[in-house]
Amino acid sequence: MHAVLSPGPGGEPELTRPAAALTGVAPARSVSLGPDLPAAVAGVEAAEHPRWTWDDTNTWYPGLLVAGVRVRRAHDLRLAHRILRASTLSAGSALATAPPGPWDAAPVPVDPGVPLGTLRRPQAESLFDDDPVPGAVPVPAAAGLPDPVAELAAQQTAVEGAAAPGRLRLLLAAESAGALVAAEMRHAGLPWRADLHDQILTGILGPRPPEGARPARLEELVGQVRAALDAPPTLNPDSHPDLLRAMEYAGVGARSLRKGELERLDHPVVAPLLEYKNLYRLWTANGWHWLDRWVSNGRFRTDYVVGGVVTGRWSSTGGGALQLPKAVRRAAQADPGWVLVVADAAQLEPRVLTAMARDEAMAAAGQDGDLYAGIVASGAVESREHAKVGMLGAMYGGTTGVSGVVLPRLTRAFPRAMGLVEDAALTGERGGVVTTWLGRSSPPPGRAWEAAQSGALDDGAEQDAATAARSSARSWGRFTRNFVVQGTAAEWALCWLASIRRRLWELGTSPTTGLGPAPFADRPHLAFFLHDEVVVHAPAHLADDVARVVREAADEAGRLLFGDFPVVFPLTVATVDSYADAK
Repeated sequence: MHAVLSPGPGGEPELTRPAAALTGVAPARSVSLGPDLPAAVAGVEAAEHPRWTWDDTNTWYPGLLVAGVRVRRAHDLRLAHRILRASTLSAGSALATAPPGPWDAAPVPVDPGVPLGTLRRPQAESLFDDDPVPGAVPVPAAAGLPDPVAELAAQQTAVEGAAAPGRLRLLLAAESAGALVAAEMRHAGLPWRADLHDQILTGILGPRPPEGARPARLEELVGQVRAALDAPPTLNPDSHPDLLRAMEYAGVGARSLRKGELERLDHPVVAPLLEYKNLYRLWTANGWHWLDRWVSNGRFRTDYVVGGVVTGRWSSTGGGALQLPKAVRRAAQADPGWVLVVADAAQLEPRVLTAMARDEAMAAAGQDGDLYAGIVASGAVESREHAKVGMLGAMYGGTTGVSGVVLPRLTRAFPRAMGLVEDAALTGERGGVVTTWLGRSSPPPGRAWEAAQSGALDDGAEQDAATAARSSARSWGRFTRNFVVQGTAAEWALCWLASIRRRLWELGTSPTTGLGPAPFADRPHLAFFLHDEVVVHAPAHLADDVARVVREAADEAGRLLFGDFPVVFPLTVATVDSYADAK
């Protein structure tokens, strides 16, 4: 049963229970939930266990969590609309063919400056400020918010009429579950020792400098760089043009400041410059300002964007959560009496490709845990490194070097898997759209691509135009080649997260209470996610149960997507006190 949550005319939230999908019966009368929304939601949740349906998870759920209210299921209308709008599986639906409207507008972003306890119920005039879809119609304040009940009905109709309704239905459920997970992880946070982070920075960079000054170690390295180049004390190594000019005057012969190029040079400036670049990145990306901004009350909280990458992968709008360097992971410490259970899905993308292609030979190669070693054992290639490079080349479009040598051998050994990505690449090169296993479709290549292709066909077009057209076609082919694999891997990860979330809650409460907020202070819970890796914060005595849960969830995700096809998704699971010890 859906329970649609939306702002009422008077500003108080309303609850509407639509009739059964596609019956044509008018929805039941909307009921005002009054000013105490968390209590009202908690009551309905306990009595009815509905699927909460709302315009945007970030609008409603953070405030409920702060009040200690967790919901089991939800349907995020805006996330679902975005998928159905573009999917080839629902391309003929009224929802997909309608002119752009308010549901195509950008979702409400999580504002890290807003306290976690603030219920984000935006007014109509502020909800649709952004316009990511050409022609999307902002909603005037007087018109109120778009009708969520009507949108839900349109989405149900689009799914029922889709080419593969079961797959789309699973994708929408997984995407919405991912939104719940993202909100809960921001609320719970990743345990983080600010004092230990400061010790790490001080040990590497020196004491925290005054505002506007460099740390001591960086100043030392600046002096070494200037001395090696015989440059004046005014040389600023943070100015790439000035630094390259000074290196040219010194006869270094560097054309860029890329690490790979610098490492090939034989000059006294290379060592201090490389160290400076590395430490400068640490200071600016994860230094004291980062600590002040993103860590509070013993927790690092980031703002995940579900489906923030076009393939369906998540992104982050702050804190660099998806790029935490190893140097500071030591500060991610479990609470006293608790542990971090870190699970990593091994070789996820090639295994997903195996299942999508129904390549039984490649599935057999991965049965014993290490797919690349299994490929070597099959006789396809001579070494594990060749197997890895070849598979990456197949999925990302590498055709030179070792990859170019190995790919023909992989194609002979595993024609179904290699054929799937090749077909996806050819579709992209022709300007076509590809679709993931559950139904997320790639965008069309766009105007620049079309201009390059049409330019090569113009009367009197020169060779440069034809070269540019081929280059842009191959580039888009590499994108579509990877889209189907990375996007399906993201779908597997969403199902994995949803299953972990459900199973962790079923473990129940613990007498060992952590330092985090309710409703997770006495329960194991997801604390961090990175594409194919999860971190669960759990009472130490439940560590084995949590390890079992994440493995069972991986098996369930595989079955949900690929049925009984014999592909395995093995995990590396570590129970640690510090995130840095997981790898």
